[in-house]
Amino acid sequence: MSGALPHALRGVDVVALPVLPGDDGVLLGPGADALGDRTGLDLLGSCEIVKATGKTGEVTSVLVPGGSPDNPDLALVLLVGVGDARPIDLRRAGAALARHVLDRQGVATTIPSVTGPEGLEPFVVGTMLGSFGFHWRSSGPRQQPAAQVVIGDSRTDDATDAMLRRAVAVGGAGWRARVLATVPANLKSPSWLAEQAVALAQETGLKAEVWDESKLDKDGFGGIVGVGRGSANPSCLIRLDYTPPGASSKTPRVVLVGKGITFDSGGLSIKPAESMTTMKRDMTGGGVVISVLGALAAVGCPVKVTGLVAAAENAVGGDSMRPGDVLRHYGGRTSEVTNTDAEGRLVMADALAYAVDKLDPAALVDVATLTGSMKVALGQQVAGYFANNEALASAIFEAGEESGEPFWRFPLVSDYEEKLASKVADADNAAGGAGSITAALFLQHFVGSVPWAHLDIASVGDSPTESFEWTAGPTGFGARALLAWLGSPDPLEGI
Repeated sequence: MSGALPHALRGVDVVALPVLPGDDGVLLGPGADALGDRTGLDLLGSCEIVKATGKTGEVTSVLVPGGSPDNPDLALVLLVGVGDARPIDLRRAGAALARHVLDRQGVATTIPSVTGPEGLEPFVVGTMLGSFGFHWRSSGPRQQPAAQVVIGDSRTDDATDAMLRRAVAVGGAGWRARVLATVPANLKSPSWLAEQAVALAQETGLKAEVWDESKLDKDGFGGIVGVGRGSANPSCLIRLDYTPPGASSKTPRVVLVGKGITFDSGGLSIKPAESMTTMKRDMTGGGVVISVLGALAAVGCPVKVTGLVAAAENAVGGDSMRPGDVLRHYGGRTSEVTNTDAEGRLVMADALAYAVDKLDPAALVDVATLTGSMKVALGQQVAGYFANNEALASAIFEAGEESGEPFWRFPLVSDYEEKLASKVADADNAAGGAGSITAALFLQHFVGSVPWAHLDIASVGDSPTESFEWTAGPTGFGARALLAWLGSPDPLEGI
């Protein structure tokens, strides 16, 4: 951040200014008058020519031939609509800006200045995630984010610096979750995912532990071992632990559980080919959990948090689990496998049961791209969730609204329990019917009386197109919402 106005900043070739709707045309935000005076540009006139409205994400480009007296490198002015200047508007304006400054030397902007401090984080997060890209080309990326974004703002005190660091951490967690979900499955084995988690732990001061397949088998994690049996890549359970400064034995613990299916062929109940093309991202829940743990210190999380990622590849092989097999989960509960493509709940069940048995959680939240039914119900812009605790349900909903990752609550309908019935085991893993609800009911048996929320992000695991901060492809959905919750002053209030 800089206290200087954008036109006076060297080392950037773009200046971006906010545009707001007005009663008699648009209004230009901080820095516009000074820039116009120094360059002779008629910025309001430029808006009038293109009939700019100031709506969120609208961008008007004004070329600056020959630079300006204060900055000879200045080549472009972007006038970015911020609508009502709510947090969602600032986030979307940041994303729109990011797409217009790809491959640029740098951009100076006053966009966050149109509102109070609450606008800084959404703007930064939107700018970071709107520029996200992933490539595996030998020639390098087709485009890169702007080399730097400088926010011109007179608020350059310690509190603002802290807000900026938090914003970068939140945006970085969303970015990391997307990267993990986008890496191709020929590289992304369960052990590779564990290596990423351990490296992040070393970087951020977390404790890390990884159960290999032999230890999982010995300790009774039959769901994780069973799902991974058909793969040449062995399964594992990843554990990360965050402890806040000053914590004691009385500091409560939240446990996050992530589905870590690094590729989902469907197993012997094999998916159609077109349904497999996005299945490298079936570990999005696990990637979200890893990314959130790495950012907890930066957002000032006041409670202990343990992250568990149940990682396996659901492949077809000579030892693949078969329809009709019965798996024994951690703790002894059994599941009849009637559909090997309902594997996520099998690995999640083990991790949930372990959390309840060993970690004494004050709250338990799982994240998974679990059911296609959720996509049918909600489309691809809202995630579904279930909860057995009203305060936790409210906290998740509010965090989603605040962060720009919205959730809609679904009911745990007890009348559907009969659909889980199996003639040979405690439950059928593919009860059918109301698919998202019966999957949640399946998992509920492993959480006991612990306050629990199940986030089914299958609907939003992929973005079909670019839309504001969402880039086409895997989304990493959930990282921002969980950090908004866990980074609040009292995440467990009322729970």
